Amino acid sequence: MANHESVQIAPAEGKLGVLTPGMGAVTTTFIAGLEAMKRGLGKPIGSLSQLGTIRLGKRTEGRSPAIKDFVPLAGAEDLVVGGWDIFEDNAYEAAVKAGVLETALLDQLKAPLSAIRPMKAVFDQSFVTRLHGPNVKNAKSKMESAEMVMDDIRQFKEKNGVSRMVMIWCGSTEVFHQASAVHQTLKDFECGLQKNDPEISPSQIYAYAALKMGIPHANGAPHMTTDMPALLELARQMNVPVSGKDYKSGQTFMKTLVAPGLKSRMLGLRGWFSTNILGNRDGEVLDDPGSFRSKEVTKSSSLEYILQKNLYPDLYSAYYHKVRIEYYPPRGDAKEGWDNIDIFGWLGYPMQIKINFLCRDSILAAPLVLDLVLFMDLAQRAGMRGVQEWLSFYFKGPMHAPEVYPEHDIFIQLMKLKNTLRWMRGEDLITHLGLEYYD
Repeated sequence: MANHESVQIAPAEGKLGVLTPGMGAVTTTFIAGLEAMKRGLGKPIGSLSQLGTIRLGKRTEGRSPAIKDFVPLAGAEDLVVGGWDIFEDNAYEAAVKAGVLETALLDQLKAPLSAIRPMKAVFDQSFVTRLHGPNVKNAKSKMESAEMVMDDIRQFKEKNGVSRMVMIWCGSTEVFHQASAVHQTLKDFECGLQKNDPEISPSQIYAYAALKMGIPHANGAPHMTTDMPALLELARQMNVPVSGKDYKSGQTFMKTLVAPGLKSRMLGLRGWFSTNILGNRDGEVLDDPGSFRSKEVTKSSSLEYILQKNLYPDLYSAYYHKVRIEYYPPRGDAKEGWDNIDIFGWLGYPMQIKINFLCRDSILAAPLVLDLVLFMDLAQRAGMRGVQEWLSFYFKGPMHAPEVYPEHDIFIQLMKLKNTLRWMRGEDLITHLGLEYYD
């Protein structure tokens, strides 16, 4: 029994273009996965949009369709990927260098991967100090850079015959900057683009170009991109959805699993020490203190929002939280995250939890990219604009309205996401009350 009219959603007709600033480990793992799926060489493990189901109505009704059959998502086979990178390697060469996937698999995908070559990137050394690459745009102003990106997008659309597009940031983490005067209004921002304002980053130039062309934008890194008044104004003006930020892939994923569990049982926290070692390009960039600061903010904020020390002062008012990332080249993309958690229980008695997560960064991130692309496109076709808080599930530092705190609890995030899909289709929202079974 629907409780309201369903939302009008335009059909997912034609091909969907996926625009990725950054064609490193995450992007190439994502593209290789799409090509492997098409050929029956692998399954989209980790993707809610491809493998997840959604319960509708009462538990007794037995209605749990696949999410991809319930809402009209683009098919994975309809995606066409194009990206920018400061390195000239095609997607096959970049994937080999990234060392995430075995060469036996990559060699079976060599033809389609080799065909994807990066466009020249907008790059500013002051925002990513550790990387130096030749494949960069030479523009007189930041506005000219933005116009060049828009031109790239128009050419990509024409060449590939895509009917719609989504942009998703898969590049490196930029140096931490806070919003300044240039970010306050769209007028200030456009003026800053023309005047080469040093506070405008490459990721903001890409986002501006996408939004200006009516293309949804998701930010997979922790630095500031669309989470500022100027670009949110542009998103609303153009009726475009935005989401971010920073893929919730490894250690923070573990945090948002464990912390809600501790809070649910009213167990206290004395300290949480987290460290990571990783050796991919992400690790190299994060070895720079400015870029690490961007990451530290998103990795640290999840705990304070989940634990709500103002509501539970006895349990969480005084814990010590430290986050570290160490660049260690031998590991490549196989990241190791250690957590030491000092907790206390009944009468204050101390206990400990140790987590050693030997994860593969890009293997965890690639399905998030797929889901975000498909859900952002769905939001666009459903006429949803501005911040898509229902996609918080995918991010370490979810964007949110200024008057509310961000929701970091992964279980609440998943309920929010599924209830949004139910709402879109005019189905009852599920409260998990369940009293009606026992009347």
